[in-house]
Amino acid sequence: MISTEVRTSGHSYRVLIGPGLLESVGDAIKEKLAPSPCAIISDTNVAPLFARKIQKSLASAGFESALITVPAGENSKTLAQAGAVCEEMLRTGLNRQSFVIGLGGGMIGDLSGFVAAIFQRGIPHVQIPTTLLAMVDSSIGGKTGVNTSAGKNLLGVFHQPVLVIDDVEILKTLPRRELSQGFAEIIKHAIIADAEMFRELTQTADSKLDRLKQSSFAELATLIQRNVQIKSRIVAKDEVDRTGERALLNFGHTIGHAIERAFDYQRISHGEAVSLGMVAACEVSIKKAGLSQNQRDAIVDLLGKFQLPTKLPANFPRQRIFHALKFDKKFESGEIRFVVALKIGSANLSSDVTLEDIRAAVEAL
Repeated sequence: MISTEVRTSGHSYRVLIGPGLLESVGDAIKEKLAPSPCAIISDTNVAPLFARKIQKSLASAGFESALITVPAGENSKTLAQAGAVCEEMLRTGLNRQSFVIGLGGGMIGDLSGFVAAIFQRGIPHVQIPTTLLAMVDSSIGGKTGVNTSAGKNLLGVFHQPVLVIDDVEILKTLPRRELSQGFAEIIKHAIIADAEMFRELTQTADSKLDRLKQSSFAELATLIQRNVQIKSRIVAKDEVDRTGERALLNFGHTIGHAIERAFDYQRISHGEAVSLGMVAACEVSIKKAGLSQNQRDAIVDLLGKFQLPTKLPANFPRQRIFHALKFDKKFESGEIRFVVALKIGSANLSSDVTLEDIRAAVEAL
């Protein structure tokens, strides 16, 4: 097992990475929290696979647990669903001494973290991510939230977890498409902060997805740890997203979130939308940040090798994407805060990007 510490200005927590960790969840949590009733928030896809094993581990460590299951999919990440979960927690007798476990992918992590932040004015949150994307990205940094009809993650709060548990054995069960979308965030980290990792991914991309399911747990754990460290370093400099440092993690997300909304959160995953958003961000970066055409092509090629989309359907109504953009949190006081890549391994936040720049990049997708 690998143990990595995430530090912010006011918080510190461990990320445990390794095989077979679901069986020892109770003992790991007991090192951080006193035995008390807890809620396991999961979805209809994940709960049948892993919830019973976790509840057994919790019981052996002296924790009572209530399993609360929501429908799988982004449509469950709403204020109404969060309220329903809170009501269920109250009905089961949970209180201020309780805690929440989020068991699932990014949607569950966001929803369970939001519930933990607002229930009884805030109780501890433990993340047990079950997708590669959640392990390397969304489980780290304390961003929680729900969607509204206007856009994604527009209601939320910063609420750092007390512990993150990444059981890499789970990744062996994921379909190829789910693994691919995790690599969208890994490639993003490489573009903004780690040129060496980008080079390594390029060298192994042709066989990486196949090898990932067959590789040693040590290789999986090391890859996850590397990405956790990249994100945690950035988060440590800007925990609540005020200085612009943390905004670097949004490379590809401004347009990516708009694409998700334009698809009504159907038929496209978060990672696939971010892949398209990064392609568009590269076009903006060529114009506004001096990214070379060769490096842009290398990024697009790498995304394609991981079976991520790099083009929108020809007949897709792109105007829906433009409409969604104005609700993005990164448009502040009418000013567009857009992350551009100067070169692979380096990015910054620009206020020199116009809606016309973005429109042209989306039209080119």
